[in-house]
Amino acid sequence: MKPPSAGYIFGLALLASQPSSAILPDCVNGPLKSNKVCDVTASPADRASALVQAMQSSEKLQNIVSKSQGVSRLGLPPYNWWSEALHGVAGAPGVSFSAASPWNYATSFPMPLLMSAAFDDDLIELVGTVISTEARAFGNAGHSGIDFWTPNINPFKDPRWGRGSETPGEDTLRLKGYVAALLRGLEGERTQKRIIATCKHYAANDLESWGGVTRHNFDAEITLQDLAEYYLQPFQQCARDSKVGSFMCSYNSVNGVPACANRYLLQTILREHWNWTSENQYITSDCEAVQDVSLNHHYASTNAEGTALTFSAGMDSSCEYTSSSDIPGAWQSKQLTEATVDRALQRLYEGLVRAGYFDGAKAHYASLGWSDVNTPQAQQLALNAAVDGIVMLKNDGALPLNLQSDTKVAMIGFWANSTNKLLGGYSGKAPYLRTPVYAAQKMGLMLNVAPGPILEKASDQDNWTTNAIAAASKSDVILYFGGLDTSAAAEGVDRTSLEWPSAQVALIKKLAGLGKPLVIVQEGDQLDNTPLLTNKGVSSILWASWPGQDGGTAVMQIISGIKSPAGRLPVTQYPANYTQLAMTDMNLRPNGSNPGRTYRWYSSPVQAFGSGLHYTTFNASFTDYSASLSIPTLLDGCKNTNPDTCALQPLPVSIINTGNRTSDFVALVFVASEAGPKPYPIKSLAAYGRLRNITPGYTATAKLPWTLGSLARHDENGNTVIYPGNYTLMLDQPMQAVTHLILTGDSVVLDEWPAAN
Repeated sequence: MKPPSAGYIFGLALLASQPSSAILPDCVNGPLKSNKVCDVTASPADRASALVQAMQSSEKLQNIVSKSQGVSRLGLPPYNWWSEALHGVAGAPGVSFSAASPWNYATSFPMPLLMSAAFDDDLIELVGTVISTEARAFGNAGHSGIDFWTPNINPFKDPRWGRGSETPGEDTLRLKGYVAALLRGLEGERTQKRIIATCKHYAANDLESWGGVTRHNFDAEITLQDLAEYYLQPFQQCARDSKVGSFMCSYNSVNGVPACANRYLLQTILREHWNWTSENQYITSDCEAVQDVSLNHHYASTNAEGTALTFSAGMDSSCEYTSSSDIPGAWQSKQLTEATVDRALQRLYEGLVRAGYFDGAKAHYASLGWSDVNTPQAQQLALNAAVDGIVMLKNDGALPLNLQSDTKVAMIGFWANSTNKLLGGYSGKAPYLRTPVYAAQKMGLMLNVAPGPILEKASDQDNWTTNAIAAASKSDVILYFGGLDTSAAAEGVDRTSLEWPSAQVALIKKLAGLGKPLVIVQEGDQLDNTPLLTNKGVSSILWASWPGQDGGTAVMQIISGIKSPAGRLPVTQYPANYTQLAMTDMNLRPNGSNPGRTYRWYSSPVQAFGSGLHYTTFNASFTDYSASLSIPTLLDGCKNTNPDTCALQPLPVSIINTGNRTSDFVALVFVASEAGPKPYPIKSLAAYGRLRNITPGYTATAKLPWTLGSLARHDENGNTVIYPGNYTLMLDQPMQAVTHLILTGDSVVLDEWPAAN
């Protein structure tokens, strides 16, 4: 099966632009009103059960796929479960944007990786609230479903992965904090969900196509230690702690078993160990993953057998571009039982009941409509999210630029004035797309604009340098907008190189040779910045990922000093030769030809996880924190069901702005220890927080929350264990302050990991 190309998401957007055909349930008129599913006083379980019991067998089989047919006899309308909202309501078969107002756009935030770089969970919750408010408004109008297949929370461990920018980054604590905040915003905290969110892709899905292996046939071989410690940690947050409404199982296999047919993942871990059953939540497959079980993984001899295996393992709906599973064959061969089908339907429709789908005007969020889409508050939040996430990776003092009305500014590069380069993957239709050139024009600057190369090689025919040099030569300062676009990294497309495209490097060298302030603003995923860091003619580097609908404004506010950069890298920037490591190698710890993955195990980054410069200077320190704590006493004082969530005394930090500009500061606290099993991580993020608007000379203080889980390790069996020993706490990257903690007592298993089947 050929994986979707980078143009696949564009195809989804085209599908979404077609007129809506969604019909909402009518519990006032027609046959459905007599079914208990319309009784708002009944329990969600009873309401869903009444609907399922009223279906005939043939009708049931038509409703365990993403494009469910409904039951016209009962008055149950068709429903498309496939809606998307990664960073705003997005193109999908279940979403339709109108050609003209209303319902012709939705707020488009930056890509999640950039928002994660802000290290501000309150910001993420606000973003989630706006996205779900608009999503529910679309659903109320019949322009989408009310379940959305977001967020993507697979850890971004390999820099080549084409979908890494969809995630919050490589660190599990950051992932879990981001996910917890986002889900609070997406689903809301009322008894009825604003939308049903979907944590995906469960599990170990971080490869598109590499070395002849695709996500459709990849078998991720993972130790129990790495599985429990890393790959499943964000999903634990979703299921056990946040109790998200749904999951999506992934294309790949895990240790020989396709994820969507993997009873160990779907039942033993997800539903039993994490107790993800309180709301009878459901699991959808990734799209056509059911067919992969037989066709690409060869785990079943026929599609019918593979289909039956997935539903039996705990999957509840098959997402399909076309009819790709074999539900009829599985049914006719009696491998798919009615009890299994009923269980799936019960979960699916109970989810919709819990979101008010059948409640009409009585639904908690029934009043949301077009006036709630892209409000002034949402527009400001989209801008703030971009500003807060932008990371400054080099500055020789050139930034911020003192831009006056007579300052001549060269704006060069492929996305300087290109509206179609701002959004990244899984995007919808934005209300506007404001480029850097647009923002500079609004500032009244004198501009000289020229395009630039994207992925071209230095040896390719050059039709950009002459115009670029001409624009730069008649300007006072040079702003170069380069990096990568989605043709280099997207769904279906992994990168093969971590180097800056050679044509861009050659052009940057020529621009640097002019001896003028040269600011590089990089779009896309991390590249090896070595040639830019070592080039003295390159004054500054800003990383902006894909910054969303107001990305150009955000960039120019940073460059001009209207705002100050304070974002931190949520990933490691690796050297170009890191590509020698096979993408299929899932091991985290250094071993043989594997130099280690993520900042916890890899020791030679070009620019480290947590890096980020400011326009001012800060003095960061711990405030009188040095402790000796007893493990038994800590556990005796906490009654949480899951001991790893037991809170420790917050970490007090003091941040003094010793410079001359107001700025935010992201406080990152790492822990290192030689307690527990070898090898020992270099360091691990233990706590973080963003302190805002620290004025010159002012001392800001914060108490950063953390838990026993922040200090715990995972043994070879996957158990979460707290070990006695000496722990070093390090503040900031690079480190500014150190304090120490001693844990006494015996080691204790906080979470006993289930053995593999």
